[in-house]
Amino acid sequence: MSKPVVNISELALESWSEGELYAARDVRVGPMIGVKDLGISFTEVPPGKSACPFHSHHVEDELFIILDGEGTYRFGSESYPIKAGDVLGAPAGGHETAHQIINTGTRPLRYYGVSTMSIADVCEYPDSGKFGVFSRSTRNPYDTATVRHLDRLGTSLDYWDGEPGAGSKDQ
Repeated sequence: MSKPVVNISELALESWSEGELYAARDVRVGPMIGVKDLGISFTEVPPGKSACPFHSHHVEDELFIILDGEGTYRFGSESYPIKAGDVLGAPAGGHETAHQIINTGTRPLRYYGVSTMSIADVCEYPDSGKFGVFSRSTRNPYDTATVRHLDRLGTSLDYWDGEPGAGSKDQ
């Protein structure tokens, strides 16, 4: 941490894109200002794009503060128009709290994302039928998680599968 204050105009944003729908320029702000138990990021999303798939967190709460631009906030089974000054809630839960921000405007959509930083979380992705399990030994970002596994819902193993000395239900 260099100092407890940063200005948006001084942030070095990282650009990325994935396919036709996903693209952003973003940076994690929390580590810059010494905040460890809150995830804080700044994101710019170009017109027609989203920074993430429709998803829900089972453990972490999130909120988003729209600074500039306009878009659509998918939340559960509803969609809401959003603009500068709006604060969006995304509490932990299941499909009913799944969320996604989409830039439907003509200029970049800029926002802060704030989240609780749990040691472990489960995320569901209703559009694709996936889930992700994330765990870490410290409050580092999920991309440095000690356990990071994504799979499809509906596939599972028996609790005792592959355990030495465990019997089989088929025997």
